[in-house]
Amino acid sequence: MADAPTCPICTMPDPLTAEDGYECATCGHEWLGEASDDLGDIRDANGNVLADGDAVTVVKDLKTDGKAGGIKVGTKIKSIRLVSGDHEIDAKVDGRQLLIKAAYVKKA
Repeated sequence: MADAPTCPICTMPDPLTAEDGYECATCGHEWLGEASDDLGDIRDANGNVLADGDAVTVVKDLKTDGKAGGIKVGTKIKSIRLVSGDHEIDAKVDGRQLLIKAAYVKKA
């Protein structure tokens, strides 16, 4: 018996089956086909390969929804987690959980 896929965002098991993939009942994330742990090479703004647990520094001011100010250039983010999608980095910044594109950070 094959293991049931888990949500790539919140890692909860037993997603709902949709007509073209899966949908997480907990967070609402939708993805196509089987969830895969193979992310390929995710590179920062300088071309360095990133890995889970790396520390990175923001290279561009980033605007965020909700809290004024966003994320300033030079903000160091510790212990990143790589995820699939167009925003490859999942990290906690100033107490907020955010998804960030790898092109806006450099390896610290």
